[in-house]
Order: sequence, then C-alpha cells, then structure tokens
Amino acid sequence: MSQLSPMSRRSFLQGMALAGAMSAMSFRPLDAAKSSTVGALAGSAEQAPLFPQAPLTPQLFALLPTGSIKASGWLLRQLQIQASGLGGHLDEFWPIVGPDSGWSGGKGESWEDGPYFLDGLVPLAWQLDSPQLKAKAMRFINWTLDHPWENGMFGPRSNDDWWPRMVMLKVLTQYHELTVDPRVMPLMTRYFHYQLQAMPARPLRDWGRMRWQDELVSVLWLYQHTHDPKLLELAQLLKQQGYDWQGDFARFRFTQKVDADALRKQAGGTDAFMEDIGLQVHGVNNAQALKASPVWSVVSGNATDRDAIHHQLLMLDTYHGLPNGMFSADEHLAGRSPSQGTELCTVVETMFSLELALAITGDAALGDRLERIAFNALPAALTDDMWTHQYNQQPNQVECSLHRQPWTTDGPESNLFGLEPNFRCCTANFHQGWPKFANSLWMATADQGLAAMSYAPCMVKTVVRDVPVVVEQVSDYPFRQTVTITIKPQRALAFPLRLRMPAWSQDTHITVNGKSIKAADGFTTIERTWAPGDVVEVRFNAGVKIEQGYSGALSFSRGALVYVLPIKENWVIWRKRGPTNDWQVYPGSRWNLGIEPDVPVVVSEHPIGEKPFAGVTPAVQLALQGRYVPAWKAEEGNAEPVPAKVEPSNDEPVQAITLVPYAGAKLRITAFPSLS
Repeated sequence: MSQLSPMSRRSFLQGMALAGAMSAMSFRPLDAAKSSTVGALAGSAEQAPLFPQAPLTPQLFALLPTGSIKASGWLLRQLQIQASGLGGHLDEFWPIVGPDSGWSGGKGESWEDGPYFLDGLVPLAWQLDSPQLKAKAMRFINWTLDHPWENGMFGPRSNDDWWPRMVMLKVLTQYHELTVDPRVMPLMTRYFHYQLQAMPARPLRDWGRMRWQDELVSVLWLYQHTHDPKLLELAQLLKQQGYDWQGDFARFRFTQKVDADALRKQAGGTDAFMEDIGLQVHGVNNAQALKASPVWSVVSGNATDRDAIHHQLLMLDTYHGLPNGMFSADEHLAGRSPSQGTELCTVVETMFSLELALAITGDAALGDRLERIAFNALPAALTDDMWTHQYNQQPNQVECSLHRQPWTTDGPESNLFGLEPNFRCCTANFHQGWPKFANSLWMATADQGLAAMSYAPCMVKTVVRDVPVVVEQVSDYPFRQTVTITIKPQRALAFPLRLRMPAWSQDTHITVNGKSIKAADGFTTIERTWAPGDVVEVRFNAGVKIEQGYSGALSFSRGALVYVLPIKENWVIWRKRGPTNDWQVYPGSRWNLGIEPDVPVVVSEHPIGEKPFAGVTPAVQLALQGRYVPAWKAEEGNAEPVPAKVEPSNDEPVQAITLVPYAGAKLRITAFPSLS
C-alpha cells in the first residue's frame, strides 16, 4: 500500500465517512446505562507505581498511576478554565467528536480525532472529578470496550489503520489506572495478539510507522501488568517495522527550513530512505519521536538508546530551535527564525515525550525543557478562556491574519485563533497538555521514594513502601520562586525524597522543618524518616537571563518563564463558529525595537490573576530600555527575520519598555535585534 504524504492526510480524512459527521447534528441524551461504569468503579484503591522488571531494563523513575496527583492552586484553575472552554464542550457543537463519532458507534469521523479528544478529556474529567465530563468520556469508552471485532481488532469498522488505535490505547491505559475497569486489559491483550499475527502481512505504514513508539508505551504498560511474552515479541516487531528515528538523527540532514514537496521531487522516489520525506520532517512526528529511543531502551537495555534523546534535542535546537523551548515546525521543520511557527499538536506531543523520557533517563535537564514549554508555548497558543487556539504560534508574532508567509506547507489561517484554524487535529489533541502535565509533577523512584519532577501546586496520594502517603505542594511557581512541600505519611516512614533542581537556579535554598539542606545539581536527595506534617521549603534563585539566538537576537527569561514585548491587540471576528469564533488579531502599537545586550533589567512582581497567564494581569514584569529599528518591518502580516546588523533610529529617544510573560501576549516580540 502506498504511503500517505502529510498533504494527502486531508484527502485521506475526507474519505473516512466525514459526510455523516459534518451533517446537521441532532443531540441525543447520554445513555445512563452506558455511563454507570463510572459510578461502579469510582473510588478504586490507590495503585502502586509500576517499574520495569526483568527482562526489561530498570529505570530511575516511574510515573505514578493516573489520578494519583490532583492539581490545586493556579494549575487547578487552568484545568477548570479548560473544562469551561473547548475541553468540556467540544463534543456539544463540533460534529467531529459529536454523537455521530465513529468512536461511539456512529457513522462520522472514525480516525484520530475521537481518540485525540479522549486523550485529554479522560485525565481532565477525573482530575476535576466531574460527573458531566466523565459521562462524556464514557460514551466513547463504553462503546470501544463493548464492541471489539471478532478477530481482536477494536474501534470503528470503517478503517483498520493501526495509527488511531495507538492513540486510543493511551486513552485506555489512563482510564484503567483511574478505574481498574476489568474490560480494558482483555481487550488490549486480544488486540495485541491479533496485531502480532497480522503485522507481517499488513505492516505499519505512514503515520503508524512514524509513531510506533507511542504504541510501544502501551505494550510495555500491559506487559508490566500481565508479563505476557507475546507482548515483547510485538515490541520487537514494532521496532523492526517502525521508522528509525535514532538513525535519522545520527545522520541529521535537515539543517535549514524544509520544503517537503521540493525534497520529495529531489528524491525522485528512488531512495527508499527518502520515500516518505514529508513524514520525516513533520513537526508532530518529530515531537513524538523524542520518546522513541528512551522507551525502546527499556526493551534493549542499551544506554546509547536511552541517551539518544539528547542528540535529537541538540539537532532540533541547533537548526530549528526557538526561544520558547520548542522547535519550529509549520508544518515541517522550518529553521531558527523566531517568525516561524510551531503547531500546537507539536507542543503537547513534545511535552508528553519529555514526561516519559524524564522518567526513563532521570535527566533533570529534560524537566527544565518541559517546564519552559508548559509555562510558555502551551498557554500562548490558547486564548485565556481556552475557547480558541492557534494551529501555529510564532515567538515573533506581530499579526494573526490571513496570510501565506512564512508558512511553506500550511495555509493562510495558520496563526488565527479559532475553532479549527488550518487543520482540525489540534482542536482535538491540545486537550492532553495540561492534564498530563499535572499527572507527571511527581514520580516514584527506583529506591522506593518520591521525586518532585516539575513544580506546580498539587496534592499527591500514593503508596510508598506499602504505606499510604499524601504530599501537598503549595506554590505560585513559576510566577514565584518558593515551593512548600508537606509530607504526610500514614505513619513515620523512612524513604528518599528527590527534588529536581532547575539549572537556571543559583544558590537554591532548601530547608526541612526549618533546618537547611545543601542543594545539589540535577536532583537533591533527602534521606530521612518522615513524620506526618514534615515541611520542606525550597527557594529558587532566578535571575534575568539574556540569551542570544538567531542572527544574534536577544531573548529574555527568568526562571521557567520567557518574557516578551506585548503588542497592543485589536481582535476582529472573522467568522462565527457556534459558541466560539474565529479571530484575526491586528497590531495597535509599534514593535520593531532593538535592545543592547548589556541592558539593565528591573523585575517587579504583581498579584496572580484568576486566569494565571492572562496578559491583562501579568504576574511578573521586566522593565528595560530599547530603541526603534526602522528598517525592521513586517511583510504580509509577518515580522521579517531578525536582522543581524541593525541601525537604531537616531531621531527618536530611547524607549522605556515593559516585558511580560510570553503566554500573556498573543501579539509579541520575543527575540529582539541586538544593538551591539
């Protein structure tokens, strides 16, 4: 079977029974009987985390079972905003995941969108303990579990593509951890056994071939529960048929902005390696590929596999890195200019890959990267109420309007804020970002302890050395630099507590019950017998950092937050989309400023608003000075690449400017010309 190019993805979807999905919807009430599983399984016993056992390779950390961590403080407000926006209402007016979805037994969309939506809806519903959201999720879950195919396949019968089932398997593993539903593991086992015998004749192709590592995560999850040897056979087959991402990055050739169609023509179809060139340079594929080598290392036991993610990130940073922690991909790898964009799907899939890789490798630097993306790139691509999103975001984003530059592949709607700008995958997929981040804040350690991996307010309920333990983390991090952690074991209990130390924090101060503990690089380990109510306080020391990037451009960060020049925003409705709108955003202030590299910066902190990242209530501001650079202009609503040599205006005085957190400015300058 011929493989699909990224552009043919749209044609492929159009053939997947979309006509029924896009017809006028008649809403029908949820079937109470099919939702009853939620009530029956609520309040299941807390589960201990699973670590790989021989013949799998040990790892330093393990994610706690989904549901072990409950967000609080500002992070809880973020999840509530998501539930009040598209995350909680999308199925009510967007036919793609509406009542006629193929993943709930209808004749509508039957490919990736239903599973994508559930991959965020399921953890969100249980994070908020929302009966309404759980019922929405159960419409899909019950149908999927109760309608397997006779041969072991599952899902809509209108297609047998391996790829969308890879996403649904991730959904089912989370759902099982939340509910211990006895239907999940038998269905997964039958499916994997079927796949093992079917794949030699019907191998992975296109998206499934590129994203085999996402299924491997679910295969290993089930193996750790059942120890079924056939699952390790399937793991080997997935690796054999899947794309060799590690080899691709070892000989990385995509060192400039990519025109995928031009590369295909250049290849001429003669080189098997170049046959699916568009998929190799596709941003979301590369984001998901970051987990490939670490996850495979659990099977192979090879340290080279485990550590290969660092070379992947180095290549992406060197040739496509952006100041917000992401790499450009609009829709394919696009170089380092901060006027290039990054797809929202790429953002959330990079986060998930980093969450898994952090557990497997134990490298604290991956936590730094994860936080930079989570606290900047993720909220930046969404309006503050999460009723609209962008397909592509730009660090230097001076206008969101219908224009074709600087995109190579994507269309003119790419950076609009709307329901489904450019293409609808992000509409369904972005929902996983915040809930999965919340579920990865704490992890178990291989020596039967706990580790703080990322910092945000939360409550952890888990089991350590067979003893129930509650951990309460109170903090306004990343807007503030203090984290208070209260340890509450059911009884006095000895175990190690590990705290990730961000590399940007100098002279971090740690106390336990008021007594100082020396901080270490990477992770600080505190070994002691913990009594109920013991308090750990961490005070990070975040100075303003000025980083040089593309063409020597200057960007500013402090701790995990990136800071930008906000441009006055004039929002104009382009079209109505049910309860939401598609918006264009036009600039109402000048933005073409240059800054001296040794400019003094004054930091000021302000109250954190109900919408934590909202630009109208910036929690932190940086005050500094700059000068206008008249030669730096916009073309077709897009800021020209940052010039390497700039001439500031001598006719205008030095400007006092204020920078705000990246996500709070939907029009912004992140990378400034250097006036050196």
